[in-house]
Amino acid sequence: MRRIHRTRRDWVADLALFLFAACFAAVSSQSIPVPADLDPLWHDVDQVVGGLGCAAVLLRRRWPVALAVALLLAGTYAHYLTGPAMVAVFTVAATRPWKVTAWVAALAFAPLPVFLWSVAELPEDRAGSALTYFALIAGAVGWGLFRRSRQQLIASLRERAELAEADAELRAEWARRETREEIAREMHDVLGHRLSLLSVHAGALEFNPGASGEEMARAAGVIRESAHLALRDLREVIGVLRAGPEEGERPQPELADLARLVAEARATGGRIELTGPPEGPVPPPVVGRTAYRIVQEALTNARKHAPGAEVAIEVTGSPAGGLAVEVRNAPPPRPVPAAGTGGDGDRDEGAGQGLIGLAERARLAGGELTAGPADGGFRVRASLPWPAADIAPAASGS
Repeated sequence: MRRIHRTRRDWVADLALFLFAACFAAVSSQSIPVPADLDPLWHDVDQVVGGLGCAAVLLRRRWPVALAVALLLAGTYAHYLTGPAMVAVFTVAATRPWKVTAWVAALAFAPLPVFLWSVAELPEDRAGSALTYFALIAGAVGWGLFRRSRQQLIASLRERAELAEADAELRAEWARRETREEIAREMHDVLGHRLSLLSVHAGALEFNPGASGEEMARAAGVIRESAHLALRDLREVIGVLRAGPEEGERPQPELADLARLVAEARATGGRIELTGPPEGPVPPPVVGRTAYRIVQEALTNARKHAPGAEVAIEVTGSPAGGLAVEVRNAPPPRPVPAAGTGGDGDRDEGAGQGLIGLAERARLAGGELTAGPADGGFRVRASLPWPAADIAPAASGS
C-alpha cells in the first residue's frame, strides 16, 4: 500500500477541512428536515455516521474517489454527510483527471432529475434542503476545478521559468565558449607569427655555430625585436580582456597592413613575393582583417613546415566580385627535422589547428577556405565576400 507523506502544510489543510465538515454538520443539524416518525436509535446512528464521515475526510489524499463515492451513496440515507461529501467531491475535482471528476459529478447529480420531476409534491422544507444540497455540491466541484486549474497554471509558469533559466544558462555558456574561442584565435594569430620568427632564428643559431659575429648579432637582434613585439602584443590582448566595453577594443589589422607583415617576414630572411592588394576601394574591415589573418597564419605555417621555401602571396578582387587570397609555398630546400629530433622539431604539435581556426574565420566572414598540398608545396586559398554596397573609403596618401 502506497504511503502518503504529508507535509506540515498538508496536515493543516486536512485538519481545517475536517473542522469545516464537522462544523457544517453541527450548524446544519437544526435545519435538516428529519421525519418526525424517525426511530431515536436511527437518529443516533445517523449522527454517528456523520461523525465517522467527518473523520474519513482525513483519508481524502489516499482514496479520494472511493471516499467521494462512499459518502455520496451513504448521503442518500444519512443526513449529516453533506459536509464530508463536499470535501470529498472538492478533493476529486482538484486532484483527479477531468474524466474521473465527471463520473463522480454524474453520480452526485444522478438524483437531480428525479428531484426536479417530483419537486412539486415535496414539502417546502425538504425541497429547499435538496436544492441547497445540489447547490453546495456544484459549488464544491466548481471550486475544486478552479483550484486544479490554478495549480496547473502555477506549475506551467514554474516550468516556463525553469526552462527560461536553463535557456539563459545555456546562452551564457555559449557566450563564454565563443569568448574563449575568440581569445584563443586572437592569441594564436597574434603570438604565433612572432614566436615562429623566434623559432626560426633560434634554430639557425643552434645549427650554425660557425656563423660570423655579424650574422649572430643580426639574428640575436631579430630575436630580441620579435620577443619585444610578442610581449607588446600579449600585453595589448590582455589589456583588452581586462578592459570594459566602454574602453574600446584593440586596434585590428587591415588589408593595407599586409605590406608591413611581409616586410617583417622578409627581414628575417624569408623569400616572399607579394602581389596586391588591389588598389582603389578598400573592402569592409572584417573582410580585410580576415584576409590579413589568413596570410599571417600561412606565413607562420610556411616558416614552421617549410623553412627557407619561397612563398608567393596573391590578393585580388573587386567590389561585388569578392576578395581572393592565395598563399603558396614551394617545397622546402632541405629536409625538415622530424618531431623530437631537436631544432624546430616540435612543429607538428597542434598541427592543423591554425588552419581550422582560419576556416572558421572565413566562414564567419561569409566566405570559404581551402588548404592542401600543391606542386610539392602547400597552398592556402580563401574566397571572401565583398559587397558592392559595403565599400570602405580608400585610404588617402596624406
